[in-house]
Amino acid sequence: MPDVDMKPTEPSKKEKKEEKKEEPKIEEPKSPLVEIKSNVALIDRAVSTIEPRFTQRVLRTLNALRKRIDEDVLRNAIEHVYPKDSSAKATLLSWLPAVSSHSAMEVDSAAPNSPPTGPSASPPTSEPVPETEVYFRLLILYQMLKSQTSYGKAKELANESLEKVHRLNRRSMDPLAAKVWSAVERVYELRGELAEARILFLAAQRTAALRHDSTTEAVLLNCLLRSYITYSLYDQADKLVSKTTFPPSAPNNQFARYHYYLGRIKAVQLNYTDAHVNLQQAIRRAPPPTIAPGFFQAVHKLNIVVELLMGDIPDRSIFRHKVLEKALVGYFELVRAVRTGSLSQFLTTVAKHSATFQTDHTHTLIVRLRQNVIKTGIRQLSLAYSLISLKDICVKLHLDSEEDAEYIVGKAIRDGVIEGRMIHEQGWMACKGAGGAKGQNAYGNNVAEAFQRRIGYCLELHNQSVKAMRYPLNAHRKELAAAEGAREREKELAKEIQEGDLDEDDLGGEF
Repeated sequence: MPDVDMKPTEPSKKEKKEEKKEEPKIEEPKSPLVEIKSNVALIDRAVSTIEPRFTQRVLRTLNALRKRIDEDVLRNAIEHVYPKDSSAKATLLSWLPAVSSHSAMEVDSAAPNSPPTGPSASPPTSEPVPETEVYFRLLILYQMLKSQTSYGKAKELANESLEKVHRLNRRSMDPLAAKVWSAVERVYELRGELAEARILFLAAQRTAALRHDSTTEAVLLNCLLRSYITYSLYDQADKLVSKTTFPPSAPNNQFARYHYYLGRIKAVQLNYTDAHVNLQQAIRRAPPPTIAPGFFQAVHKLNIVVELLMGDIPDRSIFRHKVLEKALVGYFELVRAVRTGSLSQFLTTVAKHSATFQTDHTHTLIVRLRQNVIKTGIRQLSLAYSLISLKDICVKLHLDSEEDAEYIVGKAIRDGVIEGRMIHEQGWMACKGAGGAKGQNAYGNNVAEAFQRRIGYCLELHNQSVKAMRYPLNAHRKELAAAEGAREREKELAKEIQEGDLDEDDLGGEF
């Protein structure tokens, strides 16, 4: 039979439609000007409907928006939101640099091409709500913080904004007021005058606590703790924590900062167990690493040092994280030195990365690791030798004298780090080996404490997860409506049975 040429099959119409459906639609991001105008509309809606969730939605976009704006965008936004003869408009424009004639001509020529900002858009006739002015002040304040030359002007704007918020005294402005306080703390910190703002923070914290403004109170408590820790006033920070209660309804990011500051305070006070618990809570509550990489790195740096001080070795996978890989180079070398028990390698690492550790404010805690390195070295020697002289210990651990070695070995035996005894007359250390003592197992003496600590952490994690669960609003009303409908049907059925409208065949033979 002759060969038949097979024609290539064409895809059917259904397959073509499916291929078109699979192509994802890429939405173009809004321009900063359009986003600001939509945020102003949300703020107006939040004030008119008394719904703070619309204001919270605006504030969630603040960090991403402030990186995309400049003076021209802010000026155009103020021009389009406020009417011509507005006093608030003149005040806001006075904080922005004057427009040069060349840039003004460029703006005028580009205006007709953009529909939202063109002349066809109707100019506003009514004055926006006061919350809008505070929102613009926030944007201008963050724009000033981009340049070091405008820090002085930013301080003036911050103080004036605080006076305006205090003078208006509107509860619908509380979420914006919390952001204003956070910006004020940043301004004073960049100027090196954070101690001067402490009086303002204390007075505002008392006012926020009396008004039950949980968001502002949480922000101010964190500002105070940061001020105390910056100047190494750990006792005052601990007293502030003991005399106040962090609001349980505070935002998650403020909770993360609070736990981080608590971890720093507990670590300095030698309470490493509580510090580790607080730092784990900060890591769990922190924003994603891509959104807040700086905070994510700072918490992990302190947590690694605290784990080393507790005698634990951090997991190796932490140092392979994309956000942490470059930032934790010095800490990875530090972990290797502590793990091997090499005092010379530890001292070399500390000297090499001293500037990094001081910048991270962990140098003081890292200096304490010297005793842990020596204990680790002694533990390894006790496992390798049944009898070793103090002179050999000095050589292997790079100690200064045999007296120091005898003191360190005696303390390690007393603390239960190793099992053995000192032979003072001959200058020897006699070791028993793992599991040699009666009544003790090979896992050590602190197994129950470590196990209980892990159980407590798991229970706390479960409790916090249950508290963080969210449920849809008014879901119980649907259940109530369904229950009421079932009751009505039962009443109708009972009434029909009494009247004799239903017989046994309708109800079922086994009824």
